[in-house]
Amino acid sequence: MLRLSKLTDYGVVILSFMAKDRARVLTSIEIAAVTGIALPTVSKLLKVMVNSDLLVSVRGAKGGYLLARLPADITVASIITVLEGPIALTECSLSKQACEQATGCDIKANWHLINQTVHNALDAITLADLVRPVLRANEITIPIASLYHAQSPI
Repeated sequence: MLRLSKLTDYGVVILSFMAKDRARVLTSIEIAAVTGIALPTVSKLLKVMVNSDLLVSVRGAKGGYLLARLPADITVASIITVLEGPIALTECSLSKQACEQATGCDIKANWHLINQTVHNALDAITLADLVRPVLRANEITIPIASLYHAQSPI
């Protein structure tokens, strides 16, 4: 089963909330109150996201946090990479070195293809897409062409 950590889920919730009114400077206390995420967790995630250039910190009496880029320029893949590390479904998808099963593995290239396809799908969805109302429940559309970038496997 593929599963993101709670911190990543919370990070996406925070960024989505901030994307709805991206010009407004928000404090960690405001973000915690509106999202229902504990203040220490919000503070921890904000610090990580500032250090990774997803957010900017504004100092002063009216200080707080803002998105560092437009919501349309922040992809789900970039958020996951900041909060989880590189997207890799298998160990060999992440490492250039062969795993202990490499000599008998005929599907390594296929895992790279699967990993790249998942990465491309996550890279095709932006923060702007996440905050856009869903027209029909349970329906998400991803342009098929966006899944097949002419990129080398990760």
